[in-house]
Amino acid sequence: MQIFGVDIGGSGIKGAPVDLARGDLAQERHKVLTPHPATPDAVADGVKEVVDHFGWTGPVGLTFPGVVTGGATIRTAANVDKGWIDTDARALFGERLGGLPVTVVNDADAAGVAEMEFGAGHGRTGTVILLTFGTGIGSAVFVDGVLLPNTELGHLELHGHDAEKRASSKAREDGELTWEHWARRVQKYLAHVEMLFSPELFIIGGGVSRKAEKFLPHIEGIKAEIVPAQLQNNAGIVGAAMRAAKR
Repeated sequence: MQIFGVDIGGSGIKGAPVDLARGDLAQERHKVLTPHPATPDAVADGVKEVVDHFGWTGPVGLTFPGVVTGGATIRTAANVDKGWIDTDARALFGERLGGLPVTVVNDADAAGVAEMEFGAGHGRTGTVILLTFGTGIGSAVFVDGVLLPNTELGHLELHGHDAEKRASSKAREDGELTWEHWARRVQKYLAHVEMLFSPELFIIGGGVSRKAEKFLPHIEGIKAEIVPAQLQNNAGIVGAAMRAAKR
C-alpha cells in the first residue's frame, strides 16, 4: 500500500509516495524551498507543487513544524509565518489539493512514529525521545511505544534562550560553529532534557542524522543511549503517510 507523505520544514518542503509495508519512500522524493515569508497560502502552493510533481490523486499526510491539534488546527508557528496560528490546515491543504483526503500532524511526532515503527526505536520500551535538529528542534516523546503529542521540547529554556536558538542545526550554521563546539551545546541540551524525563533512549533525527559521526562522539555524560535516526531526514515523510493511512 502506498500513501503520499509531505514534510514541511523551515527550509524545505519535501514529499514522495511511501511504501507502508517497508516504511520507505516508493520513489525519490521531490523538494521545493519553503517560501519566505512562509504564509499559509505560499506554503500550500509549495505543497501542491510537490504533490503535483507525482500526479498523485490519493490521500496525503502532511507534517507541520508546530503544534497541531485535532489533526487540523495550527496552534504555534515558531519557524514559519505567524499567520498560521489558528489556521485550519487540513481544510487549507485539502482545498489546495483539489479535495484530496488530507491529514496534518506535528513534524517531529511524525518522524518519531516512523522511527518507532521502522527505525531506531523499533521494539524499544520505556521512555524514548526523538529530537530533530534542523531550523529548530522538534521532539517526540514515547512511553512504551505510546506517543505524547506536541511536546515541543525545543522551546525549553536553556541559558536564558529557547534551546533551539542555541542548539539547532541552524544555530550551528549561523554561528559557523565547529561540529565539536556544537556538540557541546547539544550535550547541555540533552542533559537538561534527561534531567526532566530520564529517557532510556535518545534518537537524533533531522538532516544532521546523516552526519552523526561528526558530533555524537563528542557528546559525553548522558546516561541514556544516543543513536542517530535510521530513516534520517525521510522519517517525517514516512510518518506523515503512516498517519494518513490510519485516518
